[in-house]
Amino acid sequence: MNKVLVILGPTGVGKTQVSLKLADILQGEIVSLDSRLVYKYMNIGTAKPTKKEMKKIAHHLIDIVYPDEKFTAADYGKKARGVIKAIIERRKQPIVVGGSGLYLKALTKGFFQGPKADEQLRERLREEESRLGPYYLSEKLKEVDPKAAERIHRNDLVRIIRALEVYELTGKSITLLQEKGDYEPFELNFVKVGLTLDRKRLYERIDRRVDKMISEGFLDEAKGLREKGYSSELKAFKTVGYQDLFSYLEGNIDFSSAVDRIKLNTRHYAKRQLTWFRKDQEIKWLDAEKKNLIELILKYFGEN
Repeated sequence: MNKVLVILGPTGVGKTQVSLKLADILQGEIVSLDSRLVYKYMNIGTAKPTKKEMKKIAHHLIDIVYPDEKFTAADYGKKARGVIKAIIERRKQPIVVGGSGLYLKALTKGFFQGPKADEQLRERLREEESRLGPYYLSEKLKEVDPKAAERIHRNDLVRIIRALEVYELTGKSITLLQEKGDYEPFELNFVKVGLTLDRKRLYERIDRRVDKMISEGFLDEAKGLREKGYSSELKAFKTVGYQDLFSYLEGNIDFSSAVDRIKLNTRHYAKRQLTWFRKDQEIKWLDAEKKNLIELILKYFGEN
């Protein structure tokens, strides 16, 4: 059975550099497992691989849609399956790299497309949230789909409304439908390796990474997206960093506070990523700072 190496872990742990070394050794091609790298123009804030890195090693599923285009986990799963099959046909080694647990599930287990959006229903739910107060819909979701309520941040109104919409339209929770999936079996052996760090060291790396993004022009990137006419309310921007800089640009907070919030929110995001991945018993966890990390990954990959 063909094997796919999967490198997982929270943001800031160093997955990109590890994957580049592995791809060089294994004659591999990298398949991004990141829900933000799919968007064009979002480069610095998503820590995309550089043009030089992507020229040296083939990368896939990066810069494939515009920020205002719809792209779901189900879309990702189907595209990624096609990409991996093509890599194998070229007799190259697929290496899936990223931190999106939802995308990983879509790739390996399948995902459902779900009912089409019902704008009247969504408007009613938004009105309920406005009238009955913050987190009303989050609490409502807990009643019908506690698992979804646990994994969706209570501030993520878009995903909360979608989960409630699916429940009202189908009578079934989005969690149940996602677990069922709608793909044909994918006969591949996914060998999963997770990179981890002591929390203090991870947070130090995250802070340095945010400082590097700022120095490289993250603010100018955010300004450029606004100048292109993209709304700050787009789903693509409901992510760490962009919302905080948009808030600064709109005069709601000062720049120093925006940077501090990016660091704090990135830490929270990393924690949620780890919580998701820790539930997957198939992941082999390794210390990201081990000197022989590459050798350990190659050994584990060869044995499985």
